[in-house]
Amino acid sequence: MNRGVYTLALRALAPLIWLWMAHRARRAGGRWEIFSPERFGRVGPSSEPSSQPSQVASLIPSENPSALPYAAPVWVHAVSLGETRAALPLLNALLERGLPVLLTHVTATGRAEGERLFQDAIARGQLRQAWLPYDFPGATRRFMAAHRPRCGLLMEREIWPNLLAAARQARVPMALVSARYSESSLRQARRMGGVMREALAGLDIVLAQTAEDAGRLAQAGAPAAQVTGNLKFDLVLPPAQVQAGRAWRAQLGRRVVAVASTREGEDAPFLDAIKRHAAAPDAPLFLLIPRHPQRFDEAARLLTDAKLAFVRRSAGTAPAPQAAVLLGDTLGEMAFYYAASDVAIVAGSFAPLGGQNLIEACAAGVPVIVGPHTFNFKQAAEDAVAAGAACRAEREGAAVDAAMALLADEARREAMGAAAARWFRSHAGATARTMQALDGLLR
Repeated sequence: MNRGVYTLALRALAPLIWLWMAHRARRAGGRWEIFSPERFGRVGPSSEPSSQPSQVASLIPSENPSALPYAAPVWVHAVSLGETRAALPLLNALLERGLPVLLTHVTATGRAEGERLFQDAIARGQLRQAWLPYDFPGATRRFMAAHRPRCGLLMEREIWPNLLAAARQARVPMALVSARYSESSLRQARRMGGVMREALAGLDIVLAQTAEDAGRLAQAGAPAAQVTGNLKFDLVLPPAQVQAGRAWRAQLGRRVVAVASTREGEDAPFLDAIKRHAAAPDAPLFLLIPRHPQRFDEAARLLTDAKLAFVRRSAGTAPAPQAAVLLGDTLGEMAFYYAASDVAIVAGSFAPLGGQNLIEACAAGVPVIVGPHTFNFKQAAEDAVAAGAACRAEREGAAVDAAMALLADEARREAMGAAAARWFRSHAGATARTMQALDGLLR
C-alpha cells in the first residue's frame, strides 16, 4: 500500500471513524469537538464551549497564523490519557528549560488531563493545547503551517503517514520518544507495506524504551534507535496525594487492596472473587478503580447487582465498617489510591488487552499483582516480576486470592514492597537521556 491508497482508504472510512468517536463521546462525556476546526488543521476557536473556564482559547486567534502569541513551539503529541501522564516528566523538563510547548491529543480524557496537569503553564501562556488533525494531507499541511513547530515529539507509537509527510514538507524534524513497538505493531506495519515503512523512515530521531523495541522498529523501517528508557520511571508521585492516601489508610483501620485500572469484562469476575472474602471478620476494603470514567456508573451497577456494600469515592464519605468496596470514580487520584493500599492488583491484564501501567504502583512501594496479558508493558512487567516487585496470576479470582495471601504474610508483603520501590528507582533517568538526545532539535 502506498500513501495515496492509504489516504483514499482513510477518506472512505472517515464516516465510520467519526461515528465511533461520537459513540465514545456519548459514553465518556467531555469535549471531543469531532468536527472542530482544529481537527482539520485550522487554528481557531473550538466549535463547542468548554465545560469549565479555560485560558487556552483566548490565546488562539481565529485568523492570521503569524499572529500566534508564541514562537516555534516544541510540539508534543500524547494521544490519550495514558500517554499524557507518561509525557509528564518530559513536558516538565521542556517547560523548566523555558521552551514554549504545543501539546496535542486525540481523546477528550487526554486533553482534560493535560489541562489539569499543566494549568499553571497554560495560564502563563507557555503551553497550549490543540487537537491532532485527522491524517488527511490538507489537514496535516494546515496544522504545520499554522503552528510552525521547531520540532515534533511523538509519544510511544504515534505514527501517522500523512502527518509525517507534512512534517517533512515543512522541514519540521520529528522524533519518536519513549517508543514501544510490540510484535503485533510490527506485523501490522508489515501488512500496511510501503506506507508505514515510508512514514517510519521519515523520523529524524527514534528513542526506544528497550533494545527489543529498537530492534522491532528497525525491522519496520525506522532509523537506528537509541535506547533511552521509559519516561514513566521518572514519574514523581504528588506528595500531597501520597500523604493523604497514607493518612486515610491509617484512619480507616483496615487493610486495603487496590484493584486498579479495570477494563471491560474484568469487573464482574473480580466482584465474584471479592464476595468470597467479603464476609470474613478481617476482610480488607477493596478499591475498585475502573480505567475509564465512562465505566464508573457501569461498575456501580455491577456492585449493586452483586449485593456488595460499597461507597463511591466521589461522594466524599468514609466507607462504613460493613462496606466491602470503595469505588474509585475520580480522575487524577491514582497516587492516593496506591498510597492507601497494602497490595495492588493492576488490571487491564486479565483480558487480552495488553495491561496497564504497573510502574506507578511500584513507585508507591506497593506489592503488585498482574495478569497474563501484559504485552503493552512486556519488558516492565517481566523485569518487575524478576526483581521480586510483582507476581502474576492467571485469572481475576486467583489475583484476589494472591492478594489475600500477601495480606496474611507480612514479611513477604514488606519484602515485595521494598523490592518495588528499589526497582522503580533503579530505572530512573530516562528524561535526562531523552533531553540530551533531543538537544539538537530543541535548539
